[in-house]
Amino acid sequence: MAYALDSSTDPWRFTSGGAPRGYIQPQSLSELWFHTGTACNLRCPFCLEGSKPGDGRLEQISFAEAKPFIDEALELGVEQFSFTGGEPFVNKDILEILAYALERRPVLVLTNGTRPLRTRLGRVAALRGAPHPLRFRISFDYPDAARHDVNRGEGNFAYAMETMRLLHEAGFGISVARQMTGDEDGEAVDAAYRVCFVHMGVPEDTHIVAFPDFLTPGAHPDGVPEITEQCMTAHQDEASRGAFMCAFSKMVVKREGRMRVYACTLVDDDPDYDFGGSLGEAMAARVMLRHHRCYSCFSCGASCSE
Repeated sequence: MAYALDSSTDPWRFTSGGAPRGYIQPQSLSELWFHTGTACNLRCPFCLEGSKPGDGRLEQISFAEAKPFIDEALELGVEQFSFTGGEPFVNKDILEILAYALERRPVLVLTNGTRPLRTRLGRVAALRGAPHPLRFRISFDYPDAARHDVNRGEGNFAYAMETMRLLHEAGFGISVARQMTGDEDGEAVDAAYRVCFVHMGVPEDTHIVAFPDFLTPGAHPDGVPEITEQCMTAHQDEASRGAFMCAFSKMVVKREGRMRVYACTLVDDDPDYDFGGSLGEAMAARVMLRHHRCYSCFSCGASCSE
């Protein structure tokens, strides 16, 4: 970092008001995320990664590039590997990467559940025989097909629901990611999803993960409260601080031809959260809660993990 470490005006360590900034000191690595690249078959205007067809903000990773990080994570005691995008099934090496990871630990994949996955469903089904379980979290922004399809394309709600049913019938674990709105009745929204689940033939109690609007990469929204050290002790205890993703996970990305380790899945648009080229190096770094998405974790308990 370019900031002077002994200055109270250092924006990494201090808030704009000069108070010591809140932070998380990682203790262990239980989950390692891989960003498979920001290329996606869809073009959702709200995407927190800015993903779209052919996008290269974060480049697609190869099996040869992922393998050393999987191996290093095992040495550090990792318990799960997770994959996000973009759309992971756009990546040509994803099945080879998943097969290697599944030989060693359970795996979670975030997907939009549309054509890239469906066209490879036969090969995905073969992964059911791996030593460890494979789970899929499929994006359904809203429990209403018309509202969902406004951003994801006509017919994609029903298509992805069918994909989820096929995955469930093949024996894979499934869950759903949805959008939150500020004034929602969360229980009522989840109940509407459960009606859809019953209709589409998947378990009514399928796990639902709700996310606030994280905005698009590089956004700098006004009025987001800054998190101080005092906030982290007055409003958080040791257990809740340990539930922040950056306390127990890291994300591997490929940017400008180099494999890098970022603090978590939500801050890859800020180079100050690039903590090095190895997991060991990254785990030693204190994570300052400066990014506007950190406040979502602080206030909403937002987490990409499950």
